[in-house]
Amino acid sequence: MANVTYQKDILKDKVAVVTGGTSNGGLGTATAFHLAELGAKVYTLGLKADETTIPNVLDVEAIEMDVTDEEKIEKFFSDLTQLDILFNGAGVNMPDQYKYDTYKKVMDINANSAFHISNLARPLLAKSDIASIINVSSMYAIFGSDMAPAYSASKGAIGQITKSLAIEYADEGIRVNAVAPGWIDTPLMDSLPEGQAETIIERTPMKRLGKPEEVGQAVAFFCTPAASFVTGAILPIDGAYSLF
Repeated sequence: MANVTYQKDILKDKVAVVTGGTSNGGLGTATAFHLAELGAKVYTLGLKADETTIPNVLDVEAIEMDVTDEEKIEKFFSDLTQLDILFNGAGVNMPDQYKYDTYKKVMDINANSAFHISNLARPLLAKSDIASIINVSSMYAIFGSDMAPAYSASKGAIGQITKSLAIEYADEGIRVNAVAPGWIDTPLMDSLPEGQAETIIERTPMKRLGKPEEVGQAVAFFCTPAASFVTGAILPIDGAYSLF
């Protein structure tokens, strides 16, 4: 992926943690790779980490991690000695979300883990000169979904977690923002019913799907001095889909 946004090595000597970053072709992986292209050492956490394809030229280490495994995630952060960037990208959208067990699982992965991990990262981030947390919201935080009440609720919660932590962490120089992706061309699109992708594109004013690297570039913006006075923001990356 070509670096078209920032100069080479703007994140040199910085350390980033990306959760949900082990799925090939996914948003987390694209974000991990883009931060590494800008010079960061990146730890990308997620399931099936041994299947993650990482270019040899990038300083990215994939680590097997269930973000709801509190003991394991706490051990990981206790062993870290430096952290400058946290991207809370772990998330799921499951069937049968009107079942309470499913609802709880989606909330735990999408929202509760982001809150927990942000607090674990706080002491190390407070030592960084570019400390930045980026969460992942969604269009569904705006207009909801009858098919995905848990997912929609979790992403609505992410918005309030982002704003609340932005206020709480400000005195320590930690900025907290979120991206709200729309329809992005990831492997998840393959599960859509036939013809739905075309309907989505027709409704989207920009008349195309987003690219995973476009989310990664927006995340990079929040991590650099270009966003030094930006905190508590939620940035839609959806080609204006959510405006309708």
